[in-house]
Amino acid sequence: MKLITAIIRETQLDAVREALIDADISRITVSRVSGHGQQQSVEIYRGQKVVPNLIPKTRLEIAVNDDFVDLTVDIIIAAARSSSNELGDGTVGDGKIFITALEECIRIRTNERGPEAI
Repeated sequence: MKLITAIIRETQLDAVREALIDADISRITVSRVSGHGQQQSVEIYRGQKVVPNLIPKTRLEIAVNDDFVDLTVDIIIAAARSSSNELGDGTVGDGKIFITALEECIRIRTNERGPEAI
């Protein structure tokens, strides 16, 4: 069992969610978050360049069984990557994906544990 955490652009949420649903991956958690990495936006305020500290992003958390890890990651990459150049390599700020091992998963309603609870 793995927990896939993806930080993506807010504008890509619908595309990623629809792609996941098309692949029968429908149990996701979505949060609005702020942060910064390599991406920096510059705004002009009263004629001065201002670099905001935090940029709004969307965080997806998806618990999957081991068989679905690669499929889920590939879907997120394909749907969240911006194609700003002819190679479709994406741009700075497209996001990150983290994969964490899940020690246990328990469904509260039925007390199911492990892969069956996901």
